[in-house]
Amino acid sequence: MPEGSTPRLWLTVQRVSRSNPLPSDTQLRLWMRRGLERSARVTLRIVDRHEGQILNRDYRGKDYPTNVLTFPYETPPGSARLNGDIVLCAPVVRMEALSQKKPLWDHYAHLVIHGILHLQGYDHEEESDAILMEDMEIRYLASLNIPNPYTECAP
Repeated sequence: MPEGSTPRLWLTVQRVSRSNPLPSDTQLRLWMRRGLERSARVTLRIVDRHEGQILNRDYRGKDYPTNVLTFPYETPPGSARLNGDIVLCAPVVRMEALSQKKPLWDHYAHLVIHGILHLQGYDHEEESDAILMEDMEIRYLASLNIPNPYTECAP
């Protein structure tokens, strides 16, 4: 992208979860744009436990539902645009927000940003990569007036 230009986002949202409430398209788009460094075509799918568990089992070998999964697709030669899917498991997101005593929308925002960073190639397998990714998440969330998700919330 040329210096100073804003990345474009083509976002498709699929809500197949029966959980309520779920974030609006406007909220999801705002959160995703916060961590977006290059133009992207993203499908964000919000699922229930069953689908979340199947996807986590089939693609990561872990037989339980997880909060967020990211599936980047190969970028065609010469294309600067990212393509991929992000899957959020609504019941897991809700349970984590409650157990961590965080506002539900704050937790959704964190996981959307986490997912879009993964889509762009960031990871947290190595400690130095985890520190970089967490610092980015903290900074992007702060720009939305959302506190650091890695500090404990007061009871």
